[in-house]
Amino acid sequence: MKTEFAYSEPVRIFFGEGERKRLKEIVGSLGLSRGILIADAFLAKNGVAEEIANDAHLCAVFSEFTVDPDIKAADAAADLAREKGVDHIVALGGGSAMDLAKFLSVAVGSGRSAEELFYGEIPERSIPVIALPTTAGTGSEVTGVSVMSDKSRGVKEPLSSPAFFVAAAVVDPVLTLTLPPFATAVCGIDAVAHALEAYWCRRHNPVSDALAEKALKLLFGGFDRAYDDGSDLAARTDMSMGALLAGMAFAPTRTAAVHACSYPLSEMFGMPHGEACAFTLDLFTRLNSRIDRERMDALAHSLGYASPDALADEIARMKAKTGMRSTLAEIGCGDIGALAEACAGHPLMLNNVKTFSAEELKAAFGGLA
Repeated sequence: MKTEFAYSEPVRIFFGEGERKRLKEIVGSLGLSRGILIADAFLAKNGVAEEIANDAHLCAVFSEFTVDPDIKAADAAADLAREKGVDHIVALGGGSAMDLAKFLSVAVGSGRSAEELFYGEIPERSIPVIALPTTAGTGSEVTGVSVMSDKSRGVKEPLSSPAFFVAAAVVDPVLTLTLPPFATAVCGIDAVAHALEAYWCRRHNPVSDALAEKALKLLFGGFDRAYDDGSDLAARTDMSMGALLAGMAFAPTRTAAVHACSYPLSEMFGMPHGEACAFTLDLFTRLNSRIDRERMDALAHSLGYASPDALADEIARMKAKTGMRSTLAEIGCGDIGALAEACAGHPLMLNNVKTFSAEELKAAFGGLA
């Protein structure tokens, strides 16, 4: 069979213990001079944001945003960035900080309001972003996606544009050492979902397959170690590298059924994104294996599992060990039909190896009651 694909990763990646200390040097190498730091609130409170800002001579810190950042926060950050006359943005934190920074870069570069960008087309005019992830999960540092929300209208969308690729990603596993156990788990399983979906989605290719397989070996190998002992730098390094490779795997392929379901689960039941992905991850591992058995058998065997079902069992074990919810009753879902309709209607479902209908999902979700 003829193989045709395209792969592009425009992000400069700096990986390793202590790389965060090179931020000023990296900013200078990009010809930049005046930046603003977008940092998670707890990093602003514990002094890490101030340390990073001082080391890189950044002129302001913005941390007034929440998980699933709202477009109003983007407008406030844009006002500050314009007031300070910045030529770049540094993102410090998890997916929310990086999503906001990427969205902000286009708002500042294009001069448009957050609402115009959220509901309209994304122009390619942006200012550079340097991303410093403090979690091992989202892969946002190497993707052209920004997940933003308009909470006044109850809308959350993964926005995609080449303008959202950052100029540089500085992945220092030391920054993940203070991540609490449950956050470590949900971020880690989000990365597992990225890799698995990159592997089984319709748009997969030989490069994404190889990246996904290596990512999964690192993530499954490091998950328990990082959860059990957050100070284990070797485990944190494996998780950081696994999450990075998983991000590189799904950046060109996008995600599929698991993420299609994660957005309704987050919006309807307030589940954190990683836990929302975990909720259906073992289910779709089993369902998709029935459609693409040969490839999924090969993946399971390469990871050291006897079958895709054994791989799904391992995911279920990880969820149970770390206290993630796994039943509809636990999340307060009393209308399986409404959930199934929302999941089936998400565009990412079209990228799954099989496009499941609402009726098929309703039947599958019945096993999660």
